[in-house]
Amino acid sequence: MTASRTGAEVRLEGVGKRYGRVEAVKPIDLVIQGGTLVTLLGPSGCGKTTLLRMIAGLETPSAGTIRIGGRDVTRLSAGERDVSLVFQSYALFPHMSVVENVAYGLVSSGMGRRAAGERAEAALGSVGLAGLGQRLPSELSGGQQQRVAVARALVLEPAVLLFDEPLSNLDARLRRRMRDDIRELQQRLGVTVVYVTHDQSEALAVSDRIVVMRDAEIAQAGTPAELYEAPADVFVAGFMGEANILPARVTALDGAAARVEIGPLTATLPHRGFAVGDASLAVRPEAVRIGPPGAGLPGTVRRAAYMGAVMEYTFDTPVGAVFAVSHALDRPLRAGDQAGLTLADRGAVLVAS
Repeated sequence: MTASRTGAEVRLEGVGKRYGRVEAVKPIDLVIQGGTLVTLLGPSGCGKTTLLRMIAGLETPSAGTIRIGGRDVTRLSAGERDVSLVFQSYALFPHMSVVENVAYGLVSSGMGRRAAGERAEAALGSVGLAGLGQRLPSELSGGQQQRVAVARALVLEPAVLLFDEPLSNLDARLRRRMRDDIRELQQRLGVTVVYVTHDQSEALAVSDRIVVMRDAEIAQAGTPAELYEAPADVFVAGFMGEANILPARVTALDGAAARVEIGPLTATLPHRGFAVGDASLAVRPEAVRIGPPGAGLPGTVRRAAYMGAVMEYTFDTPVGAVFAVSHALDRPLRAGDQAGLTLADRGAVLVAS
């Protein structure tokens, strides 16, 4: 299979969807650059799948305009949009061979079976399934079936490839492998990918940009690093991985820096527009430094768990429970032990409530 042309830009202008009085997606503006992988991330019911289905042409927007490659496709059918969708359930035909499954869309569009079969075999090769074309889907593993679904979408050489929770049916190890495969394919073929998931680790691993959705609208959009290290509010901080949300107080401002008190612990952090007064602090578990008692924030180990590569601790402190991870496996703490907690240079940020 030859490399795809550069993927098309997807532009949403005031796009929204209503079902009667229910606003499934509030009008939003979003630009997905051509050739990038953008993930729509959020909890169930936040509107991410409805938004994906509107891009696919499976739902008609109640408001706004959808442009793909500069072309207004708002009222076009799914087949007229130059997009392909990989479903969560794979949706393979059990009575057809793998190569027949992959070639189905080409044959349906009028291509000869021989030419379609050759294209399908090439697509299978591109996803690492060369030589398996004559098997039935039932003779493949779950991961291989997912690759067949991807090959079936890729064989149409779409400008935009859409994924709806594609890895949710796989076990954890296979999920990691498949997300790496999808990312490698996207970068090699240059196709634009819009990827829906509720798994933040999956989103961090594959995305150029992440759009976090909440209550039918965009809560924050940015690169994985921006969302993890500088979340806009408590919701985004908590959804983008583990985060301790601690009560804090900004006591002084100095240029771009703020002096922040977290109980007896004092830190200097970017002020991010906060004024002097009460605030919330998001602290990543890896940003908690565990030292001997007597300095920083006093903590008592409530729970200690050996996780193989790290120890996980939950501390009771004057400002509430603090979850931390430590690579000091040779000297683990036990429940009831005392410690002094301080903050690393990165991983703690002021956030809106």
